[in-house]
Amino acid sequence: MAEMLDGATTAAVIKAELRERVVALKAAGITPGLGTLLVGENPASVSYVTGKHRDCSEVGIASIPHHLPEGATRAQIEQSVAELNADSGVTGFITQLPLPDSVDDNAVLESIEPEKDADGLHPTNLGRLVLSVARELSSPVPCTPAGIVELLLRAGVEIAGRQVTVIGRGVTVGRPLGLLLTCKGLDATVTLTHSRTRDLPDQVRRADIVIAALGQPHFVQPDWVKRGAAVLDVGVTRVGTTKSGKAKLAGDVDPAVGDVAGWLSPNPGGVGPMTRAMLLSNIVSMAERRLSNLAR
Repeated sequence: MAEMLDGATTAAVIKAELRERVVALKAAGITPGLGTLLVGENPASVSYVTGKHRDCSEVGIASIPHHLPEGATRAQIEQSVAELNADSGVTGFITQLPLPDSVDDNAVLESIEPEKDADGLHPTNLGRLVLSVARELSSPVPCTPAGIVELLLRAGVEIAGRQVTVIGRGVTVGRPLGLLLTCKGLDATVTLTHSRTRDLPDQVRRADIVIAALGQPHFVQPDWVKRGAAVLDVGVTRVGTTKSGKAKLAGDVDPAVGDVAGWLSPNPGGVGPMTRAMLLSNIVSMAERRLSNLAR
């Protein structure tokens, strides 16, 4: 049976470390602050943003929420972004997606000041990741890729020189993850695949580490996985509701993969808590860089 990569427990350890760093920042006169922009009442988005602010309270980060109604215009959304950009109490902020259909998500994301881009998804920050060869970056890193790497490292899973197959080419996980894993200090060899990749099972069988971020329930089958490989399930799909009315979720990896893999990060419960922890880590790191710049 696979050893579980427990994202919730690892995230709790990271939060404890962040609390100490926040105490040091406050002693130096800086209180890190996370801003959020939420439009509408989408239950999943409301729950996600609420969870982020709850995380902030756990580590001592200030919360600055902006909540607009469902029918908010593009001008209103742009005004909120401008206010968050200008607010000195906001170290960094995120715009919760999806936005209304009438609004261009990318245009809004690009209007965020790169230095306040807590998700690390602004084109400038993604470009810095492309240009960087070293793992240590002076700009925020996309949270889910950073969480995946941190979860592997803290579990003692060897990355250097290993073959990694990433399934999914999205901008939040697949594309930046490949860049991060090939940085010096991590030194993996990465194959980025997707639903149109030919002979995908064979690509997966060659991998020492598999990250599935496709969004198709139980897509990765046990006979695809090399015995002893590390498998991380990032994709999540709603497949129905429970008797209590809660959403029933399924990951991209068939649960039987646990009989073959050496390590398994399930979904839900694996990478999700790490993503939220790395958002906090980005905020704290951004505040520390601000303090360092003031000291020069």
